Amino acid sequence: MATSTSSFNVIACEALARAVYFYAAQSPHRINLTLQKIGLHDRPTSLHEYLQKLIDQTRADEYDAILLTYGLCGRAIDELVSRDLPLVIPRAHDCITLYLGSRDVYREQQNNNPGTYWYSQDYLERSGRYGENMALGSVLPPDLNNTYEEFVRKYGEENAQYLMETLNGWQKHYTRAVLFETEFGVNEEIRKNAQAQAQKNGWELESVPANFQLIKKQIFGQWDQDFLVVPPHHRIQMSADELIVKAVRIPRH
Repeated sequence: MATSTSSFNVIACEALARAVYFYAAQSPHRINLTLQKIGLHDRPTSLHEYLQKLIDQTRADEYDAILLTYGLCGRAIDELVSRDLPLVIPRAHDCITLYLGSRDVYREQQNNNPGTYWYSQDYLERSGRYGENMALGSVLPPDLNNTYEEFVRKYGEENAQYLMETLNGWQKHYTRAVLFETEFGVNEEIRKNAQAQAQKNGWELESVPANFQLIKKQIFGQWDQDFLVVPPHHRIQMSADELIVKAVRIPRH
């Protein structure tokens, strides 16, 4: 829990742009905010390397903590290392939890509607992927044509065809589409595009209200049980329990 005016370097995914900007503007702390491209989220290894670089570049004499506004995101944050400053991350599987506001609500949604495809204003307008069937929490390759060519080079044509059939069969696991309604509103063009994508796949588009309390608490320095504070000289490690992540000390040689 941050108790006084502090300086935070916030590293966030642009899928959460409006909420992060909104609470950064209201925070009692000094905030430096950088948004990272959504496309990195489709390549967890690249995202991991990029986030580690940003962490390492953050100067300890300028900031009191680094706030990562990310979930596990395909294990992209797993094994990230805190060197000189504490890292503060929400205990979340992905950005859907950050839209829903808690792990409990996320778990309830997953249990009751496991085959849900999630859309949001920020994600759709910033991804530029209308018609490519991408959504919040997805880690599908954004360009399946290039993916097929890469598979052919690596595994041969027959195996590449099998892998592509598997990738293209992702729709079978989904039965429901949801558009997050936020306090910032939803652009009519965005709503129409979400509706068109849902209809194309035979889904009914529903609306669910967003709750950005996790983002607000993080940027306001209200780090309770919903957050992991990783001390310097520790790394993030995925935990196989309801806490999602934990901090592990790095052995000193």
